[in-house]
Amino acid sequence: MKKLGIKLKEAREKKGLKQIEAAKKLGISNGTLSGYERDYRDPDTETLKKMAELYDVSIDELLGNQVKDDLSPKEEKDIAKRMEQIRNDLMHSDGLSFSGEPMSPEAIESLMEAMEYIERQTKIINRKFTPKKYREKE
Repeated sequence: MKKLGIKLKEAREKKGLKQIEAAKKLGISNGTLSGYERDYRDPDTETLKKMAELYDVSIDELLGNQVKDDLSPKEEKDIAKRMEQIRNDLMHSDGLSFSGEPMSPEAIESLMEAMEYIERQTKIINRKFTPKKYREKE
């Protein structure tokens, strides 16, 4: 498992920030950030939170905590089937509008993407809170 310093450096570089730029945005010195990235010192909780926000990653990712959110093939199939049903309903309904304006095909596709995201997140959240003995066999 990678150390925190390596993950911090990779996240910063992936965001396209130089060390001095990131330090300035975080309100810390360049030397302090360098110490974090070289594992000489650990950031406090508030600084770690700021870094995660700046680098567009979760604190869990930086700390190496893996959140299992892979969906099973059955769940993927269920989502695809549900999205196809919704898409058919949307395409074949008369007078589909948003804020009084007819929805364009692009708007419908955007709505479908948002709905698929919601469907996926709901399945993941429900899985986390469903006792193991009640979960479907995968």
